[in-house]
Amino acid sequence: MSRPASYKWGGIFFMMKEYKKQLEIRWADLDPNFHVLHSKYYDMGAYVRMCYLTENGITPAAIQQHQLGPIIFREECVFRKEIKFGDAVSIDLNLLKAKQDATRWTMQHHIFIKGDTLAAIVTVDGAWMDLQKRKLGTPPQAFVEAFEAIPKPQNFEWM
Repeated sequence: MSRPASYKWGGIFFMMKEYKKQLEIRWADLDPNFHVLHSKYYDMGAYVRMCYLTENGITPAAIQQHQLGPIIFREECVFRKEIKFGDAVSIDLNLLKAKQDATRWTMQHHIFIKGDTLAAIVTVDGAWMDLQKRKLGTPPQAFVEAFEAIPKPQNFEWM
């Protein structure tokens, strides 16, 4: 997957970085066929998204302080290869689409076995919800800045 060296957001150029986590497949992740249960792929994506957000200042405390949390409208997984117990798995995070104010977005994860075999692609469409009004909200500047730094593929597009 080829990536540009930089991208532009709000008139500022940012250097491209990759965000990837190594995951361990647990016995509890398996289904009766002894490969990873389909719903665990979504859990892996959620884990990596929340790791990224937390590492970039969107912590549970910040979410509580701003009363604004991420929500998912759609989640899809395309399965390519089965993952089994003991497989070395890595999962990345990319921002495919976003509004400039980061109010709505589409993120995508590629799940790899042994770093080079594509096992699945998880895609999610989301937004921010005001936790008191229970309606869509606008993230504070700190949240927008965290989104600015999410790696973007060459086919990234503005919504």
